[in-house]
Amino acid sequence: MSDTYRDLFVSAADGLRLYARDYDPGTSGALPVVCLSGLTRSSEDFHELAMALSRGTSRPRRVLSLDYRGRGRSDWDPDWLNYDIKIELNDALQVLTVAGIEKAVFVGTSRGGLITMALSAARPTVIAGAVLNDIGPVLEAGGLTRIRSYVGRLPTPRTIQEAVHILKQASAAEFPAFTDEQWQALVRVTWREADGQFVLNYDPNLMKTLEAADPEAPLPDLWPLFDGLKPLPVLVIRGEHSDLLSAETVQAMRDRHPGLMAITVPGQGHAPALDGDLVHAIEQFILSLEGLA
Repeated sequence: MSDTYRDLFVSAADGLRLYARDYDPGTSGALPVVCLSGLTRSSEDFHELAMALSRGTSRPRRVLSLDYRGRGRSDWDPDWLNYDIKIELNDALQVLTVAGIEKAVFVGTSRGGLITMALSAARPTVIAGAVLNDIGPVLEAGGLTRIRSYVGRLPTPRTIQEAVHILKQASAAEFPAFTDEQWQALVRVTWREADGQFVLNYDPNLMKTLEAADPEAPLPDLWPLFDGLKPLPVLVIRGEHSDLLSAETVQAMRDRHPGLMAITVPGQGHAPALDGDLVHAIEQFILSLEGLA
């Protein structure tokens, strides 16, 4: 429990315990925001954004940030095959039902953006607008290969400095503009401390879902899912050095969705940190779809 958010625990359809951070300022009228993280990440990724939207604006709003099964404070699934987008979509819907959220703006980073696009087919009425952070309907093979190379395989650091070094070795070329504070924030969402040791903040069995995928098989056509967002306001954020979302895909998304807004974040790759200027940009996007900006 925190003085800025409350812990929300929800039982999934199969009984697994799911966790979410609920930043609820106790106000009504403003659209709530639901934050969905990347493959191995957690609700903590969105803390700066959630604080700004729930406390630091003239129009405070509720923000719900989810931990998928096997990540953060949600239970690990004994069957790794359940680390599947369709199941995580159902989990998200379960959390929304318990939280009483009928319509919201969704902020999805990477996998969270895929789940948001899937939501537009499964329950389109729940989405008032979408922020897709470094994700689109075309996934670049190079980015998928890189992700497959590190999930569940990172060395175990003994100190924060060593943890920063490990992450820099893996990602410094993609994030030349990252500050020391941003690297340390990345450490905090990659590992947690337990009994004086660093442990991954996600179930290492997630890597099995990637190993099971045939890298030579054609990727699924996700354009029909993206088209589900066409009636809605959409903001796409792309890291300048992203190897998962190309500039060409962003342009194709704009061609299919003429009202789409797009931001390129200099000096960052997949996926940009939602802090600093991006927090303000997301806030302005939400206010604009409410007709207030």
